[in-house]
Amino acid sequence: MKNTKILYLGLILALVSACGPSEKTKQLMQDAKISFGILPEKMPGSEKDTPAKIALGEKLYFEKRLSINDSQSCSSCHGTLGKTAGVDNLPTSPGALGKNGDRNSPTSLNAGFHFVQFWDGRAADLKAQAKGPILNPVEMAMPSEAAVEKKLSEIAEYVDLFAKAFPDQDKKITYDNLAEAIAAFERTLITRDRFDEFQAGNHRALTSEEQKGLETFLSAGCIQCHNGPLLGGNSFRKLGQVNPYENTTDVGRSAVSKNDAEKYFFKVPSLRNIALTAPYFHDGKVATLPEAVKKMAYLQLGKELSSEEVDSIVSFLKALSDKNRSN
Repeated sequence: MKNTKILYLGLILALVSACGPSEKTKQLMQDAKISFGILPEKMPGSEKDTPAKIALGEKLYFEKRLSINDSQSCSSCHGTLGKTAGVDNLPTSPGALGKNGDRNSPTSLNAGFHFVQFWDGRAADLKAQAKGPILNPVEMAMPSEAAVEKKLSEIAEYVDLFAKAFPDQDKKITYDNLAEAIAAFERTLITRDRFDEFQAGNHRALTSEEQKGLETFLSAGCIQCHNGPLLGGNSFRKLGQVNPYENTTDVGRSAVSKNDAEKYFFKVPSLRNIALTAPYFHDGKVATLPEAVKKMAYLQLGKELSSEEVDSIVSFLKALSDKNRSN
């Protein structure tokens, strides 16, 4: 008799599922569309990218000869192969000469959708961002743009690849073209996840637990900063809006803008793939996602989330992992 009841219950649940989403789920799907919008199919600027330019950019992205001692490439800190999520999963990253940088390496996945680049927004776009690390004395440590151009010009393969990528230019191998090619490749690094499918109308894409997590995310106020299609990446916010963050060494945006009112302001990170990009915060000092969620609620909203609320939000955030990279 007991087995029969279980069978009937299973059939009932299957029928309910087959009939489509509940009114509550329909409303949640609608709220998600309104609150976040849909991630575009292509990144801004990609309409000018050519297969030759993207192919060159991909090779340059993995090219260690862009560093002073042939030890470091873009992918050293921003891995994209396999299940890596555009980061190295270190608090801060070692450079070509062994010294670590001051900030956690942000993911290169979906980066072209961000309104600015770097934690402090000092680069306007992917092209400007690509120019920075190669000449940074702590990162790839090349002495000058001219030195980079000379090094590449002595490699026959790059002479050919630059000629194909920039056929209409008199001088093919330039630092500007290098950055443009890397940006073209990075504009292909768009991820897709189950949350996209949920927004597109597949109510089964998120489990009931993950849907509850989305509800908690919205009701707790996380959306105040983590909004838009990337759930972030579109504004600067002070880290410690309500309660101060303990690390006050890095003043953030104000070092670039020279505006004291922007002290401790940082770009709000995107939550796409957030479960894959630990550790967290600009200094990489927060090791786990539950810790990051709890700490952010306290710092930014002045809220002490319960363990149940934290776990609920984390369950939703895990659904934001790229389907090809999530475990």
